[in-house]
Amino acid sequence: MTEKRPFRLPSARLVAIAAIAGLVCGAGVVTIRHIWSEGQVQGAGVAQAGLCEGTASRIASLKPLLKGQVAAMSANERPRIVPLSFKGPDGAAMSEASFTGKTVLLNLWATWCVPCREEMPALNALEREKGDDRFEVVTVNIDTGDDAKPQTFMGEYGIDALKLYRDSSMGVFNALKKEGLAFGLPATLLIDDKGCLLASMNGPAAWDSPDAKALVDFAKAK
Repeated sequence: MTEKRPFRLPSARLVAIAAIAGLVCGAGVVTIRHIWSEGQVQGAGVAQAGLCEGTASRIASLKPLLKGQVAAMSANERPRIVPLSFKGPDGAAMSEASFTGKTVLLNLWATWCVPCREEMPALNALEREKGDDRFEVVTVNIDTGDDAKPQTFMGEYGIDALKLYRDSSMGVFNALKKEGLAFGLPATLLIDDKGCLLASMNGPAAWDSPDAKALVDFAKAK
């Protein structure tokens, strides 16, 4: 099978398309589930502050690396763990705790999102080169329905280093939207090995670029 080739990344037009697509996606979902009660959320905030102790200084050191192809990433301004919920390649439920001990570049995408489709080969290349027991590119597909469409896309585009994480309910998108982290697709978070948010961005990027690799090397360093 001939491998399909992507268009050039990034582009302002693709970013605009992604933002519009994300707004449509968000408008189509009217129900957001509340997992914690108010008291539990307050308790979680205290726990997060303890787990993310020292994250602020690490983010300050990371800021000079948010340049060039990853200049659109915004450093997190307050220590926190972002709640995540989706399914793993085997269909098992996963959360942010599933990746404790591993730095993660979390990316939300859909087959109907043109900028998402165009940046996937770069994400695949980043995982192939940098992925190990201390770092993973976690791409979460939010297409509704079964796994057939994203699986077909990944096969046609030669996406062979990335695992198929899924959330057909789009709940993870809405959770990040509520946190002010996802306004469209693609949406990407850089999360450290304790599950603490380091930086985030909306829109595509050249994840196989030297700028992206330098950022990942810094984030995964102990």
